[in-house]
Amino acid sequence: MKKIIGIVCLGAGLVAAAEVKLGKPLTVKDPVSVEKIYAEPDKFLGKTVAVKGKITEVCQMMGCWMNLVDSSSGKMIRIKVNDGEIEFPKNGAGKIAIAEGTLMKIELSKQRAIAEAKHEADEMGRKFDPKAVTGPVTRYQIRGSGAVVLD
Repeated sequence: MKKIIGIVCLGAGLVAAAEVKLGKPLTVKDPVSVEKIYAEPDKFLGKTVAVKGKITEVCQMMGCWMNLVDSSSGKMIRIKVNDGEIEFPKNGAGKIAIAEGTLMKIELSKQRAIAEAKHEADEMGRKFDPKAVTGPVTRYQIRGSGAVVLD
């Protein structure tokens, strides 16, 4: 009987390990696609949204951001939190995640865009060429409050 209980407990642990919950519990029932956010960004600005996608990158310094890509359109959106609020799994690339938070519009001057791109390159250990940033940048980002990473 003890062996059976041990196997049942082990099996339950494996199921729980397949899903990692981070931050606050998700409240939005139906995730919206990243493609839809880019098609109608003003409709979602300042509102709580949930998106589902494949993790392509995670901040390797603090785990304070992750990029999700929409499987059908290939469009990407960043989920960002303050350092220490949530730590996205640094080995998460390739996994599917559902993330929730407030959609923000970020407008950067060319100089600010260069500075941010350099900072990100440093975090990720990539080479950086400031000439790759050709002008001001407008991007959409989710100020994350919670996420679920699926295995």
